[in-house]
Amino acid sequence: MSVTASFADAIRLVASMTWETWWALVLGFTLSGVVEVFVSEQRMTEVLGDDGWREVALGSAFGAASSSCSYSAVGTSKSLFKKGASGVASLGAFLFASTDLVIELGLVMWVLLGWEFVVGEYLGGVIAICVLALIFRNVVPQSWFDAAREHLHDVEETNCDACGMEADPTDEETIAAETTGGTKYFCCGGCRRAYESQHGETSSTGEVAWADKLLTVDGWDAACKKTVKDWEMLWEDIALGFVLAGLIGAFVPEAWWAALFGVETGLQSVVFDTVIAVVIGVVTFMCSVGNVPFALVLWTNGLPFGSVLAFIYADLIIPPLVRTYRRYYGIRMAAVLFGSLFVAAVVAGVAAHYLLGGLGIVPPRTEVGGTLSGGYTTTLNLVLTPVFLAQVYVTYGPERMEAAIRELPQAAWRGCETVLDATDLLVQTAAAFLADLGDAGRTLGTGVRSVGAGIVTIGGAFRMVLGAVRAACSKLYTEGRNLR
Repeated sequence: MSVTASFADAIRLVASMTWETWWALVLGFTLSGVVEVFVSEQRMTEVLGDDGWREVALGSAFGAASSSCSYSAVGTSKSLFKKGASGVASLGAFLFASTDLVIELGLVMWVLLGWEFVVGEYLGGVIAICVLALIFRNVVPQSWFDAAREHLHDVEETNCDACGMEADPTDEETIAAETTGGTKYFCCGGCRRAYESQHGETSSTGEVAWADKLLTVDGWDAACKKTVKDWEMLWEDIALGFVLAGLIGAFVPEAWWAALFGVETGLQSVVFDTVIAVVIGVVTFMCSVGNVPFALVLWTNGLPFGSVLAFIYADLIIPPLVRTYRRYYGIRMAAVLFGSLFVAAVVAGVAAHYLLGGLGIVPPRTEVGGTLSGGYTTTLNLVLTPVFLAQVYVTYGPERMEAAIRELPQAAWRGCETVLDATDLLVQTAAAFLADLGDAGRTLGTGVRSVGAGIVTIGGAFRMVLGAVRAACSKLYTEGRNLR
């Protein structure tokens, strides 16, 4: 296959992943905003504040009822942890369940892989959550979780206390208010009123009733702003993950992945293949639902049953998410999350492999599911895209929307430059690795360098297109104002 054709495949893959996960991103970030604004710390502490098995079960149930997108799951679990939920319940049970025990993931697996994989996914998911709970309760000191929560508050210490948007104390538009808990900062009067509504008049239980909060305009205004704030923090990581996943998926032959795995001959082989599967899951940069088509390829090319499950579980430790963990909780807790989730994925995959294999549930490799209709995704995208646009409009307003449109090309180019830098690093690494492999290695190295050069060319063209879009948007806005 030519480099041009591979690039075309990469673009199609990126577009497909973006289309399939768009609705989940919007829904997940919206839920995160709602949790952050409407749920009080006292209530969250009451429900998920302890690290017992009850809280683990509740965290798992809440996670399974949320979005399947890994990025939005991280945002929601962060909100729960910041509000007072224990690390076991929020960063363990909720985080894992919100990506690997959700309904839409089970549906995709049922269609593409078969009902046996759905059973394995949920059984393995329960095992993984138990492993995470045991690690967090018996290995990780509570002081580490306290330090992570303090780091999270420090990161957001200059943000609006109602919606989480930036509220620089030196900005004349920022509103400062003295409360019993100290000085609070708000980005606008609406957020101050929403905060006072939450922490002022209370119900008999000591907190504002859910119905009262949900029926206030100021409350939903603050929730919209909090949702957009999460988008601002994570969109570059999301874009980078999609683009790199498309490049790897298009340029690395599927047969090469399958060649990594031999014929399973016993426990040692299954464990080895499962570890390798998790590593591959990390470097593919895909979310749990996006991993399913690739999991089908690995399954039909020799990857053991439990290793396929572990590959899907690895969606929570891809590099962009680990980078987000570091930003939220600090380097130490990011390392804890990576190591714990890695171990949980491997243990769950191996355990599910032998438990279901002993029950005769593991299917033959020739028996897989059918195909998935695009109507499900299309409907959700059409429903939730207006929700996203409304959140952006409420957050920025007409004047800031104009500024955002003008800045869009520069922001997109910054993201493109990030991808180009990462690609350059991959090219240099591949060239060094292939230097001593002879003629075949030099040929492949030349191809890799050509890929890098092609990406740079596409990036330049992309920048030109964005410049034209910016000019067109500015002209439309000017004409609109003249008409008014």
